[in-house]
Amino acid sequence: MNEPNEARSRDAALEQPQASTEQGHASIERGQPACEQRQPSEQGQACERRQTSEQRQACERRQASEQGQASEQGQAALNQPAEASTTTELDDLDRRLIILLAESPRIGILECSRRLGVARGTAQARLDRLQRRGVIRGFGPDLDLGAVGYAVTAFVTLEIRQGRGAPVAAHLAKIPEVLEVHTTTGQGDLLARIVARSNADLQRVIYDVVGDADIVRTSTTIALSTPIPHRVLPLVRGN
Repeated sequence: MNEPNEARSRDAALEQPQASTEQGHASIERGQPACEQRQPSEQGQACERRQTSEQRQACERRQASEQGQASEQGQAALNQPAEASTTTELDDLDRRLIILLAESPRIGILECSRRLGVARGTAQARLDRLQRRGVIRGFGPDLDLGAVGYAVTAFVTLEIRQGRGAPVAAHLAKIPEVLEVHTTTGQGDLLARIVARSNADLQRVIYDVVGDADIVRTSTTIALSTPIPHRVLPLVRGN
């Protein structure tokens, strides 16, 4: 009577592992879709991170390239020679101001503005601009050299050794009686305006002028009179 029961118990025990195995297979089969769902999500995130990294690197490379180009352009701009200063176009107020100061150099800015019929600030601003641009270079006194003892004026043409212009100019600058020197075309190389107290004193000045070994030849012309002295106002009025 007990043998059939024991046989049924053994069969049940054998069936339980099979059921467990089937349940395990079912569990694995149920887990596969979740795994398959997780893998695409992880791949998408990895792809997004890679794209973000690539975009960031591309942006950095672009910025570095732009900075490099800007640096090269800035360096090129620095290497370019500075443009020469342009001339200043004088308007009516500029001309009136220059003429007024030339004719009345001791006038104050307040009186200057009153005579010009403009505000004091306007007159001051115009004067500052003309000085800043080199149009008005100073307000020094205009001397009559004859009145202070230098009655003789002469012009000296100098021929100098080739390439020795700067040393000769430095030599001439040390002589007080040399008022100005110009580089010229023609037979001579330099033209100097000199003054002296007398003809005898002129000989001394000429000796001082030719006292440089780089000066090979000179020619002196004495000015007898000055019908038209140095002037600039006609240019200002006619500008």
